[in-house]
Amino acid sequence: MNRKSWSELSPWQQVATAVLAPVEVALTTAAAIDLIRRPAGQIHGPKAAWWPLLLVQPIGPVAYLSWARHRRP
Repeated sequence: MNRKSWSELSPWQQVATAVLAPVEVALTTAAAIDLIRRPAGQIHGPKAAWWPLLLVQPIGPVAYLSWARHRRP
């Protein structure tokens, strides 16, 4: 794989990276904090299975936040 340095990226690629990277960090952080705090009975599937999935960016955190949690009453 041929990796490019920051200066070799086009301006729109630099902007997209600068905007999307913090979004991914925020989503992953929010999902991890929720996974720590939420009881296992309020999560679809085992908690241990969700930890490695949170590292699959950006699908893991989005899947956890949108599907894995039981809605609170």
